[in-house]
Amino acid sequence: MKLESFWLATAPCFDAGATGDLPARADVVVIGGGFTGLSAALSLARKGVDVVLLEASRIHGEASGRNGGHCSPGTAQSLPDLIDRYGEQTAKQHYQVYTDAVDYVEQLIEREQIDCSFVRHGKLKLASKASHMAGIARNYEALRKYLRQDVELLSASDVRREIASDAFHGGMLDRRGAQMHMGRFGTGLATAAARHGARIFENAAVTKLTNLGGDRHRVVTAKGEIEAGRVLLATGCSNHGPFGWWQRRIVPVGSFVIVTEPIGPLLDRALPNRRNYVTSLNFGNYFRTSDDDRLVWGGRAQFARSNPASDRKSGGILKDSLDRLLPDLRDVRIDYCWGGLVEATADRLPSAGKHDGLYYSVAYSGHGTQMSTYMGDVMADIVTGTARANPWARQEWKALPGYAGREWFLPLVGAYFRFKDAVS
Repeated sequence: MKLESFWLATAPCFDAGATGDLPARADVVVIGGGFTGLSAALSLARKGVDVVLLEASRIHGEASGRNGGHCSPGTAQSLPDLIDRYGEQTAKQHYQVYTDAVDYVEQLIEREQIDCSFVRHGKLKLASKASHMAGIARNYEALRKYLRQDVELLSASDVRREIASDAFHGGMLDRRGAQMHMGRFGTGLATAAARHGARIFENAAVTKLTNLGGDRHRVVTAKGEIEAGRVLLATGCSNHGPFGWWQRRIVPVGSFVIVTEPIGPLLDRALPNRRNYVTSLNFGNYFRTSDDDRLVWGGRAQFARSNPASDRKSGGILKDSLDRLLPDLRDVRIDYCWGGLVEATADRLPSAGKHDGLYYSVAYSGHGTQMSTYMGDVMADIVTGTARANPWARQEWKALPGYAGREWFLPLVGAYFRFKDAVS
């Protein structure tokens, strides 16, 4: 078993990066080479903007290359929960933008001819307990009533035709859910940005930011300095670098994934429709198949950061859940195991805007593939002064009490969610 991301290990190398010294200046400097930063760099370059992207290590090497591979509509909360908290209009806007984001990813892939096996096989939310069906049904009714979404409520017997398991009590199918090879998408996105003129520097960690007046900044990196007319932070949940204001508002939580050996005939029986699947528990699972007939099986496993020891422990937890929920696959070999970081906010919604002269879009709270790509394009417009609605602007974004970059409370959070799963 390899302790590395399947997406990164099987992606083509990015060979269009900039070499040599940093330029003295650029119209826009993007900090972070994940999907947000690469999408923004692509959109800026297509506008003719002189854009430089700085990545601390390798492009799409963190959350964008370590996720579960889903690209589906829907927020971390149900539509009824959003309505209860924000009102009907805002809730509908929040939910709709995730549908728009999946459409944008598909359009971008077609436009730039990115070979990443993008398909729409749908997303199936699975009820892990009989009591969870009430919440799933409530969400189904709200999606039909308020957004006229093409969703289908499934009974337990319907679900057994979708998945070879007796563990689930029904579910909801959203046929717009998509999936792709995240590594090939990331490399393709970076290559497209470079082809349109963006200069992408890897291994260029930012160590200092100095405001030179207005939006102008001096950016100090491991490869030298550059003066930026404007700066866009797309750093995700990085706890490194001069990003303290964001670090006090985003909690990075480990999410873990295992990938099996190729098992085509077994998958044909276990998951004949090859959809995205997610269970209804807080400590649940998300899974899908790959285009080379592997099962990609992820979950929270434990509330911990990723490291080799944590990844191995979490891989064992995930294999146990796989054996329990899909018993026909009990004997398959696990080829890959890795961990990544989910950017959690207090309300589990993204945040984008401007703080102290720095533009930013961060904190997708476990639903980042589509939204990060979409928000890169949104922020490219906003940074250059083009009128564009920002769906994740906040009137106020408070720091998390007692938090300064060390997640001392994560075991307590994990215990709380395990308790909620037990009594739900």
